[in-house]
Amino acid sequence: MPDAVLHRILPALFALSLALTGHAAEKLTAAPAVKKAAPAVVNISVVGRQRGRSPDVFDFFQLPAPERPTGIGSGVIIDASEGYVVTNHHVIQDAEKITVRLHDQRTVEATLVGSDEGTDIGLLQIEAEDLSELPLGDSDALEIGDFVVAIGSPFELDQTVTLGIVSALGRRFNKPFPDGYEDFIQTDASINRGNSGGPLVDLEGRLVGINTALITPSQGNVGIGFAVPSNMARAVVEQLVEFGEIRRGGLGVEIEDVTSDIAQALDLDQLTGALVQVVREDSPAERAGIEAGDVIVSVDDEPVEDVVDLRNRIGLSRIGETVRIGIVREEGRIETEAVIGQLQSIFVPRGTSSEKFEGVELGEIGRDHPWFGRVEGVEVQSVETNSRAWESGLRQGDIIVAVNRQRVRNMEEFVETVQAQEEDVLVLQLQRGGRRTVRVLR
Repeated sequence: MPDAVLHRILPALFALSLALTGHAAEKLTAAPAVKKAAPAVVNISVVGRQRGRSPDVFDFFQLPAPERPTGIGSGVIIDASEGYVVTNHHVIQDAEKITVRLHDQRTVEATLVGSDEGTDIGLLQIEAEDLSELPLGDSDALEIGDFVVAIGSPFELDQTVTLGIVSALGRRFNKPFPDGYEDFIQTDASINRGNSGGPLVDLEGRLVGINTALITPSQGNVGIGFAVPSNMARAVVEQLVEFGEIRRGGLGVEIEDVTSDIAQALDLDQLTGALVQVVREDSPAERAGIEAGDVIVSVDDEPVEDVVDLRNRIGLSRIGETVRIGIVREEGRIETEAVIGQLQSIFVPRGTSSEKFEGVELGEIGRDHPWFGRVEGVEVQSVETNSRAWESGLRQGDIIVAVNRQRVRNMEEFVETVQAQEEDVLVLQLQRGGRRTVRVLR
């Protein structure tokens, strides 16, 4: 019998077998979980900038154009008293207006509290009475094979419920979030366009994930969907509420995975952990005594699987938090404590300046830079061709030494200076080669 046919009839045969076991058999249903979760699920409609849109009659006659929804998605209310709604970053990015439709069909306009592209989590706030909530649960309690329910508005169909299992935990891949903090729950509960941002709940009605993506060769569901674990979402939400942004934690190290040849060369008895290649000067790692050649194998007594695992754990830790780092070096295993610092590798300023720096990667001046130790500032590590910064003349290797005539000596000063600017124009003084130059970002 073809596999596709078996896939369709096996659930029915399973249900029939339950019915035949007698009246004492407990009914298998997701209804209680849905009843608990559904009132907190919302539909999200976004009106935003339409890139590359051709002029139309409204433009020519300077008439007010009708609002055109540019995105749809789902969300879940996690705090009724504060009106906090969690969704995906990709649902609400570039939004100029966000409308939330509640379970009882009321519509309210939402304000953006903050959004994090790295984890694809966004946080909205609404003002309305009699809201229902579904607080974030403990995703660490999930096991492969657990039943889960996805709720959302796929293809604008309100309150659609799909049932599946947890297919895998800790999934990571390079797409669609190549720079993301990945630790996805994989599920075969159907996730389609419009489900993004909706909740993934267990059969107890506990919120264990935020649906975010699917893998498909045909724009339809093939049973491979992904959700951000609720524990990761919680760490992001807490920072968005407090700061309006994510302040990434960092150790100040360059790392790589422990491969079989590295393990053999270092006489390691495991293929887990992260090999430290470089320890940056005056970094949290240097102050903690971490050295190049060390293998970081645990954080707060929890094993570190690989580079992505360490990046997730440290990147979502709070700046100033003290963590225990387990290390393997030549003389054996040791432990040290490190105070989490600010991630210094990538920075995109908030507010009106953010678009000016889209496609730009900034960081402390690398040791291999010709001007390392000779000038203080922030290195432009990469610039995407055709970005606004590229068109303004910013190039890889430039060192930003001042912003609007205010001296910046490192990333911390640069961040503070840019965020404090009220002007729409940023005048950057650069060290380029052996000369100083100025570029204006509008």
